[in-house]
Amino acid sequence: MALRFLSPIHKAYRQISIFFEDRYSVLELSATEGYLLSYLRSYNPAPVSELHRVLGVKRSTLTSILDRLEARKWLARQHSRRDRRVILVGLTDAGCIEADRVRQTVEQLEAEISARVGPDDLRGFGAVLSAIDAATEGVVAPPKVVSETIEKMKETA
Repeated sequence: MALRFLSPIHKAYRQISIFFEDRYSVLELSATEGYLLSYLRSYNPAPVSELHRVLGVKRSTLTSILDRLEARKWLARQHSRRDRRVILVGLTDAGCIEADRVRQTVEQLEAEISARVGPDDLRGFGAVLSAIDAATEGVVAPPKVVSETIEKMKETA
C-alpha cells in the first residue's frame, strides 16, 4: 500500500525543521524553540499545558526549552491569577523582538511556498488538513484553530 499522506507530510515536516534550524542557528535556536517563540507571539501568554500539547514534546523537554529561553530573558513564567495551579508562559520585551525575527523567517518561507501554488492547490491542501483533523479528532489544535487556518487559506486563494 502506498502511503499517500503521512510519509510526504513527515518529509515536509523534516525539510521545514532543517530549513528553520539552518536559519535560526544565527539566533542559537532550535526549530522547536523558534516555533515556541512564534506561537507565543500569537497566543501570549499561554499555559504550559497548551505548549506541551501544541509542541508535542515530552514535559521534561519542554521544561528544558523553557529554562533555556527564560535564561536568555526571552520569556517568563508566572502563576495564573484565576488558577494558581496553572503556569502561564509569556514573552518578555526581548522575547518579542526575537519572536519577530523568527516570524520574519516564517513569513519568508510562507511567501516562497505561496509563490509556487495556486488557489486549487490551497483548496486541496485545506481539504487534506480537514481530513487529518477529522481522522485524528483534532488532538493537536482545537477544531476552531484548524477551521480558522483553513478559512484564511481560502481567503488568500
